[in-house]
Amino acid sequence: MNFQAVLFDCDGVLVDSETITNQILREMLGEMGWQLTQSECMAIFVGKAVKDEAALIEQRSGQPLTESWMQAFRDRRNAALTRDLEAVPNIHAAVAQLHAHFDGRIACASGADRFKVELQLRKVGLMPFFEKRIFSGHEMPRSKPAPDVYLAAALALGIAPVHCAVVEDTVTGVTAGVAAGATVYAYSPEHLGDEPAQRLRDAGAKHIFSDMAQLAGLLGA
Repeated sequence: MNFQAVLFDCDGVLVDSETITNQILREMLGEMGWQLTQSECMAIFVGKAVKDEAALIEQRSGQPLTESWMQAFRDRRNAALTRDLEAVPNIHAAVAQLHAHFDGRIACASGADRFKVELQLRKVGLMPFFEKRIFSGHEMPRSKPAPDVYLAAALALGIAPVHCAVVEDTVTGVTAGVAAGATVYAYSPEHLGDEPAQRLRDAGAKHIFSDMAQLAGLLGA
């Protein structure tokens, strides 16, 4: 496939944030009365916006999901990310190589809120590659698994989605990329060949890979 642009998810693809964010979420849901293990919390919420799961949270906790609770979650999450966040292994070299190969036609298309995405990219030193090419699902009519954020990113780059590669790590994100008409490559560092990887394939991922050092080669760079 002769790609003309690459669209990256953020959490779990550029930055290793999922465990940090979900630890805070699990603690706060427990305070509301919904006790979850870390694996249960990850299974329910990874790849999704917390606000999009409001009905489920209210049902399981018996408490309303208020804006003040959401702000407290964001504040505690951001503090933990600022303290503990690290980049996904080998992502700096991969992004730099793809940025050069595609003449800057790369973007970050995340389901997360813009403040979080920008905080994370600055924290790990990736912001220079994505400045002014960051798209948040919170700012779209629909968030992932709808394709809106990927369609917006492709449009801003001036590249038809069919000529874009999307890099994702969740079923929700893969579904969004496929729905946009892009070709999706799924990063699955710990699950190559087992059930989680198969779920990514079933969602439409063209290729599953386990190391960001492989990505540039897979995309023809």
